Amino acid sequence: MDSAGVFLPLQEDVFPDTDDFGRVFRNNAVMSAMGIPQITAIMGMCVAGGAYLPVMCDHILMTEGSGLFLAGPALVQAAIGQRLPRKISAARKCIRKSAARWIFANPMTMRASHEFARSLTRSAPPNPSPFSHTKAREPLFFAEEIYGIFSSDPGKQYDMREIIARIVDAGEFEEYRAESGETLLCGYSRIGGWAVGIVANQKKHVQTLARGSDQKRMEFGGVIYTESAEKAARFILDCNQNRIPLIFLHDVNGFMVGKDAEWSGIIRAGAKMVNAVANSVVPKITVICGGSFGAGNYAMCGKAYDPRFMFAWPTARFAVMSGDAAASTLVEIKTEAARARRQKSRRETKKELYESVRASYEHQTDPRYAAARLWVDALIDPAHTRDALIWALEAAARSRLRVQSRMS
Repeated sequence: MDSAGVFLPLQEDVFPDTDDFGRVFRNNAVMSAMGIPQITAIMGMCVAGGAYLPVMCDHILMTEGSGLFLAGPALVQAAIGQRLPRKISAARKCIRKSAARWIFANPMTMRASHEFARSLTRSAPPNPSPFSHTKAREPLFFAEEIYGIFSSDPGKQYDMREIIARIVDAGEFEEYRAESGETLLCGYSRIGGWAVGIVANQKKHVQTLARGSDQKRMEFGGVIYTESAEKAARFILDCNQNRIPLIFLHDVNGFMVGKDAEWSGIIRAGAKMVNAVANSVVPKITVICGGSFGAGNYAMCGKAYDPRFMFAWPTARFAVMSGDAAASTLVEIKTEAARARRQKSRRETKKELYESVRASYEHQTDPRYAAARLWVDALIDPAHTRDALIWALEAAARSRLRVQSRMS
């Protein structure tokens, strides 16, 4: 794509009729609904109608120096009297600041964008096979190194990309929209030769820009923010579009709370993600590595959302919230209730309640407690995660009729 949009002097020839300009966007949407993947590589400035076409596609690649915007500087000045510099449309600004956050990756060279487009088409399965499969390649790193990377301590950080690199073929992970919603990793890879989409909680804190401004803010690892949820929802839809099984790697505290999160639309974005997971028709396989609490468990395809297989590491913990959080919340509620009755709450009573609730939660969040009740299919050694996933993917690939009938 490299388009200035409608040629204004000849608008009657390109705009109003059935087979004119708007029909292109309509066909984009219809083809998408038919399951035909569409990939756009933006090679220059895409304005107005020239901007709608790429954003109606499934994947967008932007070359360095290209741009994407609804109205050019001349139209903006004519419409609202605002003067805009050309750099407002630069590729990096589109990725970092604007609402066009479905763009796949960092700005790249033209040659790199062509190679990236080819890699995306290779992940699409050929008919009639339900899922794409090639010859398996060994991981680039030893699986046992996971023991030294992962931390079950909720207060400690680690890079989930390092875990993924020790599970997938040749350590290759093509990340989706890496510069937005960074506390949730999404990307394409292969495990045992099977094409997969991976959704994983990132446990590293990341510094980012507040939405719509240049103000810096810190996002906490293991928390799902508005942009994270929006990114994941779109990624899950893309995987369904291209019949790519989904792998969910859990270490999640839940969705972000607070005034700023509410104003940013966290409820709406979270609902989008949960909706995408609930209506997903490709096989979903869940691995709970660390914590998996509250609505974060649902959004990451917990038991209630029908994963084909659900595995847990010995370090897994999942419940409506952590034991400490539940105990603190109940103590606070009891204290407020006592104040409302103008009664004093004894310190010993509060401590007793806290310890009682915490002990109950610690017992019930143990993965062995969950396995005994068939809430998980198996407890697995972290170093054996790849083997378990390959086994699960091979089993899921055998149920072709079920997948194809639901897709139709």
